[in-house]
Amino acid sequence: MSDGRKTRIETDSMGEVAVPADRYWGAQTQRSLHHFSIGGEKIPLEVIHALAQVKRAAAVANRALGVLPARVADLIAAAADEVIDGRLDDHFPLHVWMTGSGTQANMNVNEVIANRAIELAGGTIGSKDPVHPNDHVNRSQSSNDVFPTALNVSAALMIETRLRPALVGLRDALEEKAVAWRDLVKIGRTHMQDAVPVTLGQEFSGYVGMLDDNLERLAFARQGLMRLALGGTAVGTGLNAPKGFAVAATAALARRTGLAFEPAPNFFTVMGAHDAAVMASGVLRTLAVSLYKIASDIRLLACGPRAGFGELRLPENEPGSSIMPGKVNPTQCEALTMLATQVMGMDVATGFAGAGGALEMNVYKPMMAYNLIEACRMMADGMTNFSEFAIRGMEADEARLAEMVERSLMLVTPLAPVIGYDKAAEIAHRAHHGGGTLREAALELGYVTAEEFDRIVDPAAMTGQRKGGADQRKV
Repeated sequence: MSDGRKTRIETDSMGEVAVPADRYWGAQTQRSLHHFSIGGEKIPLEVIHALAQVKRAAAVANRALGVLPARVADLIAAAADEVIDGRLDDHFPLHVWMTGSGTQANMNVNEVIANRAIELAGGTIGSKDPVHPNDHVNRSQSSNDVFPTALNVSAALMIETRLRPALVGLRDALEEKAVAWRDLVKIGRTHMQDAVPVTLGQEFSGYVGMLDDNLERLAFARQGLMRLALGGTAVGTGLNAPKGFAVAATAALARRTGLAFEPAPNFFTVMGAHDAAVMASGVLRTLAVSLYKIASDIRLLACGPRAGFGELRLPENEPGSSIMPGKVNPTQCEALTMLATQVMGMDVATGFAGAGGALEMNVYKPMMAYNLIEACRMMADGMTNFSEFAIRGMEADEARLAEMVERSLMLVTPLAPVIGYDKAAEIAHRAHHGGGTLREAALELGYVTAEEFDRIVDPAAMTGQRKGGADQRKV
């Protein structure tokens, strides 16, 4: 160490290493800090906490199977609980860009748990007595099965505890608007040109349906993450793990997390490849695509306020320009589309990483774990902010909606079945080029009477929904 901090000497199979005296990590963690000081991305704490969950579950299983003394298992469990609870977060400094197996991250957790367990037992930190990071904390395990297990566990927990609640919150906020605006008739648009009328509620019901579909996809992706590699040890054969370890450890993990984890039917499948993580990443990308579309639509509908569509009024959260006084920008839409773009890019990297498995092992694990966790985190935060600072305070400009409907030429559409497409088109062109209304053009051409026009050209009826009618999502 060269920063003047007090140090102690730790050892590993390669010799002695000086480590900070006020940290629980050991020699292998310190070596990783020295050799892999790359970038600013750290192993996500969610992955660290999941690794500690694995260590705790392994200790419980090893004790039950008679390969770990009860006292040692209890010390490991107590120290692991402190890691899981976030009390030791400062002791996990490693960067993502390390060995592709995540071995140093696994050893970081092993060393911290071992040294904290030694301290709890009244021993000397670094002595490996009475708890050894390899012989005890890593008993019946390998980095090769532990890290992919932690990858799945952390991603599943993030989906369940962070991403899904945020998605439900945004979905519900959009549904409130869909219900409130179910009778507000507006002009629809296809090809960015005027089309036949819809209601604003119908338009927003489409966004609700998109998020409902994403909730189903998330549930399916999370189910794939339930099959764990724990018990496969180095290459999938289970070498050095006692019979029954995989079942016992995975059951302990399921009890602690409340998720239905189970041993993978084939360890070679989940250690040589991480297809469940790749699929989860693809589902996150799909959600990002949906969020991009929703945010972009809302930004477009709110553009103006006077020289654009101006159909929606977004909350005025902050000044939008350093030079144009009074300008307010759709910043929440911009933030959500930016992070959605980032998630799409991360999925590309995760796909390449998933394809990088060679024979019995994939060596892109830390990056895949980082991308999954960060994608969940960004979208959870983004959806929560978007719900609170954009959707809930958003208003419809009813006068503007009515004005746009009144001016639309596409209200001519229901005349086509009555007088024919060509005559209806002639009415639209005459109104457009002559500057008059559709009604005036239709009467001038003599294709319908005033009474017929008023009965047929009814914007509210054209939406397939009248006041008090069926839910627009069932139309």
